[in-house]
Amino acid sequence: MASNQELVGATACAVVDKLNSGEVSPLELLDVLEKRIAEVDGKVNALPTLCFDRARARAKTLMQKPAGGRGLLAGLPIPIKDLTDVEGVLTTQGSPIYRDNIPDHSDFLVEHLEDNGGLVYAKSNTPEFGAGANTFNEVFGATRNPWDTSRSAAGSSGGAAVALATGMAWLAHGSDMGGSLRNPPASAASSACARASVASPTRRISRSTAISGCRARWRAMSRTWRCCSTP
Repeated sequence: MASNQELVGATACAVVDKLNSGEVSPLELLDVLEKRIAEVDGKVNALPTLCFDRARARAKTLMQKPAGGRGLLAGLPIPIKDLTDVEGVLTTQGSPIYRDNIPDHSDFLVEHLEDNGGLVYAKSNTPEFGAGANTFNEVFGATRNPWDTSRSAAGSSGGAAVALATGMAWLAHGSDMGGSLRNPPASAASSACARASVASPTRRISRSTAISGCRARWRAMSRTWRCCSTP
């Protein structure tokens, strides 16, 4: 298996290739992410809700299938924006109204991702009901800009963007009504294809690391989810 740091800095496409070849397992990836989150998220507050037990249980079921036959995502872990229901996982929509809300059923988008081999391990922070261009709320507080923690992480998918930028995710779910996936700094981080090697939560991302083939790889899921939005 590649070292933790090599995996943290890999693109989503490269990690899926490793999953399909059997070079790395979904459980090993979850271990890498759990360690990375412990190191980084206290500084940026991007992933306030974790569900690693749920993710590992699903990973073990998925691993009963042969590598290469586990769906488009092949066991890739993914955080889900806290506006979207995940069965059995706290889903607040960033609002005190839903501070204790644990859905009985997952949103169709989550079901679709999981049916294609995605493993949900966290919920990413968002402004209340996704309204606003800055990611903060009364439930979890503010998500910090990883380039300068005194500044905004934009929104409403700020938690997703910061998780990608800091190596706490290879691919992250986001949503966009008014520019959430395009506002700076989210625009540099919201595409998994633009992920760069991240040694610390303050290292700048370079768009030159984009993987040209990534867009085609995920096109089959574009009806419900966009992973490679054009800058």
